[in-house]
Amino acid sequence: MQPETFTTSAAPADGDALSRVVVTLMKGVLYQEADPGLWQHLLDLQARVRDYVAVMGLSLMLDEAEGYAWLHTREPTEDEAPPPRLVARRQLSYPVSLVVALLRRKLAESDAGGGEPRLILSRDDIVEMVRTFLPAGTNEARLVDQVDAHINKIVDLGFVRRLRGQPQSIEVRRILKAFVDAQWLNEFDARLKVYLGHLSGETSSAEEGA
Repeated sequence: MQPETFTTSAAPADGDALSRVVVTLMKGVLYQEADPGLWQHLLDLQARVRDYVAVMGLSLMLDEAEGYAWLHTREPTEDEAPPPRLVARRQLSYPVSLVVALLRRKLAESDAGGGEPRLILSRDDIVEMVRTFLPAGTNEARLVDQVDAHINKIVDLGFVRRLRGQPQSIEVRRILKAFVDAQWLNEFDARLKVYLGHLSGETSSAEEGA
């Protein structure tokens, strides 16, 4: 009588899924809607993913309700040396920060008003939002080109995306809420007031000179 044999195909499958999940997270944000199968692997292997990335000084940030996850550099304790930074911090220019702040507020207003779960704006909507914070008489064509460049930068950050087949329609992705909190907005508001005061002074001087 031959002894029974058993196969252990689950382990290699789990190992492959773990690798795919971690590699995707190392590249940026993992969205449930973008890859439902990989998202399910993340949920199933969540504890192993956390252990795996912890070795590299990273923490898994996961929001099941909103359907996104990303990696964050773990803050060291008082007794630890800072870990090497594998997830780069990106310094945003003032104009890009302004657009991000305006989109974050728009998302908050949409949520407070009980609107659609997806916030979709047109490129022209964003241009009008930005126009308020620019000197009067700004060249229209140049403004539109600049806003398009800012939007592309924010697309690269994963905070918005252009709708397929509708490049002038921009969806504000809900992960923006996790990256831009109330403290960030308050600090930006303070800088914005200084900027607007400076802009108002320049406008008054120009009018007096005229």
